[in-house]
Amino acid sequence: MLEIKDVTKRFGNKTALNSVSLSLAPGELVGLFGENGAGKTTLMKCVLGLLSHRGEVLLDGARITRKNIARISFATCEHSFFPDLSGAGHADFYASHFPAFRRRRFEVLMDFFALPMKKAPRTFSTGQKNQFEVALALSQGADYILMDEPFSGSDVFNREDFYKVLLGILDSGETVLLSTHMLEEVDSFISRAVLLHAGRIAGDVSMSELEESGESLMDYVKRAWNYRSDRIRRAIDELNGDGEDA
Repeated sequence: MLEIKDVTKRFGNKTALNSVSLSLAPGELVGLFGENGAGKTTLMKCVLGLLSHRGEVLLDGARITRKNIARISFATCEHSFFPDLSGAGHADFYASHFPAFRRRRFEVLMDFFALPMKKAPRTFSTGQKNQFEVALALSQGADYILMDEPFSGSDVFNREDFYKVLLGILDSGETVLLSTHMLEEVDSFISRAVLLHAGRIAGDVSMSELEESGESLMDYVKRAWNYRSDRIRRAIDELNGDGEDA
């Protein structure tokens, strides 16, 4: 169990996370949704200990340290790989540092994304770099896999196919926390949706609950965020009114 307890993070006078509490059980596939600046990336970095914060993050009741950090992997669009080390070189490096590294899974994912094993990732396109990051995160051998906007820059077919592959390769005990803006692309395969809004948890619902209620994920998000559907019309009316006054 990965437990986030009352995590608060401030940057100067700005509160990025405000008493966020969240638990992830083994085997869950959780979508983390929120507007730009909601705190999704900050939350993941707090879990990994990359940012100081108030509150606790516990893994099976223990704090995250060097002894258990390998049980968590992170795929970030900021990229954390070695730009001049080939894919094959990364496989050797990971195998020597992570005893649970899944080389066969890494090779299959590299082939799936059509990424060359012998080239340095600095030569890859932005989309390919993101795919390479995902392949590493999924192959590290971690129990909890955090993915922050992993497919920015990837085409829709690559994304759709990957989600199907992801469901096929995950073991029953592997947990994924996936941050994305693409709600309608992932609502068919995630098991739970967590909503962040202005640094707070605004919603937390299982997809089975939504299915039973007949509410779509998009409608649930709009309701949780108090989305005003008339904002577009009001903006257009105001602009048209300004034009008439001119």
